[in-house]
Amino acid sequence: MTLATYINDLLYRYDCVIVPDFGGFVTNRIGAKVNHFTHTFSPPTKQVTFNSLLKHNDGLLANYIASAENISFEKASTAISLSVIKWQNELQSKSVEIDNLGVLSLNNEKQIVFEPNTEVNYLTESFGLATVESSAISRYKQQVKPLIPVQEKVAKKGIPAFIKYAATAAILLTLGVAGYNGYQQKQQKEVLANQEKAIQKKIQSATFVISNPLPTINLNVVKETSKPFHIVAGAFQFVENAEKKVKQLKAKGFDAKIIGVNKWGLTQVTFNSYADRNEATNNLYKIQDTVSKDAWLLIKKLN
Repeated sequence: MTLATYINDLLYRYDCVIVPDFGGFVTNRIGAKVNHFTHTFSPPTKQVTFNSLLKHNDGLLANYIASAENISFEKASTAISLSVIKWQNELQSKSVEIDNLGVLSLNNEKQIVFEPNTEVNYLTESFGLATVESSAISRYKQQVKPLIPVQEKVAKKGIPAFIKYAATAAILLTLGVAGYNGYQQKQQKEVLANQEKAIQKKIQSATFVISNPLPTINLNVVKETSKPFHIVAGAFQFVENAEKKVKQLKAKGFDAKIIGVNKWGLTQVTFNSYADRNEATNNLYKIQDTVSKDAWLLIKKLN
């Protein structure tokens, strides 16, 4: 089993993958970039970093390996521990290259230094996009002289007398028609104003009485709070076993329930579901310490 393969798979779907007792690989989204020196355009990507303080087992990696390899959660955790021990031993004498992720090494203070592999893009939105190179654009810097408008000279000619008379007659006719139209519009406005006053008087004098008014109905609407943070107790191949697990957890005081089937066809059962991530994380630690160390946190909005 190659541990790096499963870490790579999870980084495409999650922003953080923790390797228990070793550290966490965290991704940060970076937008598209332009390199003015090489004239290249790079698509958006996920940059991978390493945090050696993230060592607590959240169950994500072990649960994924158990489902993919069809083994128990305990065997998957053991396989992870063996890979971690191997990495730690190799780091004492040389650098450790993790497939597609990058290279791990120790500095003078015996701290782990991570150099990511920038050729792999874990951002699924940028799938199929590659770096594009474009030739430099040359700017034309010569000053353009302003254009001087050319005015054309129009020769003046005398206007015949009959054209002047025709123009004067047309103006007088237009003024006469405009005056008549204005008079007609004024008459229509006065008629409409009188009709509107009559209608207002009728409306004011009318009285509307409802003898049997409808009773008032008070509706109490309870807004359901979304609880996307679930503490998973287990995933079962048979529904009967999942229902049996729910009854056992409810007998212990948990608000257990079945939240559906995962992509591997297993029915998932939860201890509790929460609306707040911090509350869910604190209860996860309590359950791992007192009830089941195999419990893990699932972030999923239920329909």
